[in-house]
Amino acid sequence: MSAFGLYIHWPFCKAKCPYCDFNSHVRHEPVDAMGFAQSLVTEMQHMASLTGPRTVTSVFFGGGTPSLMPPAAVAHVLEDAARIWSFAPDAEITLEANPTSVEAENFRGYRTAGVNRVSVGVQSLNAEHLQALGRQHTPDEAIAAFRLAAKIFPRVSFDMIYARPKQSLDQWREELGRALGEQQGHMSLYQLTIEPETRYADLFAAGTLKIPGEDLAADLYDLTQEMTAAAGLPAYEVSNHSAAGRECQHNLLYWRYGEYAGVGPGAHGRVRHGVNTLATACEKHPETWRQLVSSRGHGMTTQEIVTSSEQAREYLLMGLRISEGINRSRYETLAGRALDENTINGLSNLGLLQQSGNRLQATQAGRRVLNAVIAELAD
Repeated sequence: MSAFGLYIHWPFCKAKCPYCDFNSHVRHEPVDAMGFAQSLVTEMQHMASLTGPRTVTSVFFGGGTPSLMPPAAVAHVLEDAARIWSFAPDAEITLEANPTSVEAENFRGYRTAGVNRVSVGVQSLNAEHLQALGRQHTPDEAIAAFRLAAKIFPRVSFDMIYARPKQSLDQWREELGRALGEQQGHMSLYQLTIEPETRYADLFAAGTLKIPGEDLAADLYDLTQEMTAAAGLPAYEVSNHSAAGRECQHNLLYWRYGEYAGVGPGAHGRVRHGVNTLATACEKHPETWRQLVSSRGHGMTTQEIVTSSEQAREYLLMGLRISEGINRSRYETLAGRALDENTINGLSNLGLLQQSGNRLQATQAGRRVLNAVIAELAD
């Protein structure tokens, strides 16, 4: 794998959404953005001592809300990242953005800084549902921000959540149809899940939050696949859809089980270090992370060797999410054993797997029950 990605985590948000379990934090005092940017640079320098020389093929600013970063902070991080590692001429540089008017005004600054792809978190085009999701924009503001992004950046993604509380099949059909009329070649369409230690988890446990049952959720998933495919954006991953050549290269690197450095509070990475692959993870609390970076040059709390068998399982978990599937030879080399042919044949007969040469792929039906498919193969 020649691809090498850089994940940069910006942990701050204006408000904590009730469904979100990402490492995000609300601060009621101004954040020292340039100071945090410099801490990111310092941690990148340490990370480079582990990775050695690499050519960065993709960068992803995630969060939190990276579109709360001042463009000058983004520029500072990217300029130093290109000094620490080399950048491929066609490196994809993505920034996640919320479609509020204040953040949208920064779009031109991000483009000047080097960002060439923006993932816009529209989440819903239903005003009532946006409010329930804790979002701070209206449907019209979301559309306006997305259209502005599409004028400024070469590539944009229209991101939404479905299987939301009180959502019907007809509502999603209308909403997704409107979104498909706006999209510019890529959509991330995530099915809502109730994550532990979130406000939604508390409400769900108390019985006051009702989400679509399994049958309706399956119907919503199927409708999503049908409508996106008909619009020329088939699924290339469980929750991601694109026109040919418009796939997110950074996320494909994850799903292909490539190498990436993760910097910032709560960031994870998988990097080669000599003959080993290291799993890294950073301190989650932003200010504590920054103190660690200041005192020792990095905020990592985990740096563990990933065994070949663990790599095989992770490759299986990630690779079967994408339509291209996994390379059987690569999996079997990592695992030190061949996949069981009887299991493969049984899953294939159920319409859950298919084989194409040396590649093993989950079908659309298989991706609906992917965890079960993976469990069968990994045994």
